[in-house]
Amino acid sequence: MAEQTHVLFVEDDDVIREATQLALERDGFAVTAMPDGLSGLEAFRADRPDIALLDVMVPGLDGVSLCRRIRDESTVPVIMLSARADSIDVVLGLEAGADDYVTKPFDGAVLVARIRAVLRRFGHAGGSAQAEEAASTDGGGTLAFGDLEIDTDGMEVRRAGQPVALTPTEMRLLLEFSAAPGTVLSRDKLLERVWDYGWGGDTRVVDVHVQRLRQKIGQDRIETVRGFGYKLKA
Repeated sequence: MAEQTHVLFVEDDDVIREATQLALERDGFAVTAMPDGLSGLEAFRADRPDIALLDVMVPGLDGVSLCRRIRDESTVPVIMLSARADSIDVVLGLEAGADDYVTKPFDGAVLVARIRAVLRRFGHAGGSAQAEEAASTDGGGTLAFGDLEIDTDGMEVRRAGQPVALTPTEMRLLLEFSAAPGTVLSRDKLLERVWDYGWGGDTRVVDVHVQRLRQKIGQDRIETVRGFGYKLKA
């Protein structure tokens, strides 16, 4: 029997926590559910789950702060849950290192689909077929853009010879850009390729991840093309 995917779920509302845990378990997930951020952090450190679902507004240690603590220790995928599609909640969660977010109230099937989409991305850290093709023509699986080097075999990035720590989502985003340097990629296209959205998604997810990626590889490396999207400078 295949090993179950372990989900850490932090939610202070008893009804939502219990109902969601049951729904996830019916879909085959193993779930550790915690009512507050501090117990959630303890459970994360003890159990090392495969993915974390964090409600933004939980007592003790709020979801955004908990996400930061998790991201300091791990690249495990994180999905934030928010009762509002509020820009501040969304952006703060993404800037803290979350990979995606879901607005409450949510449909259980939608939540499971988003979880599986994130897990697929993390299970296949390599990016697009275009990136793989570009790597194969390079001979050593290394792409170079100025002082930026991307080892597509080892999934490592160096800037001026120094290693750059990227989350798997940031790595996939960089691979999409590096597969077609100088080509403008729309936010919708990036949502489809990187976040595996077969449906419309919130482009703020893309914008915040591009911002985080710029901070790590150089602010001027990725150019904004107003009204169209982003491109990696060749």
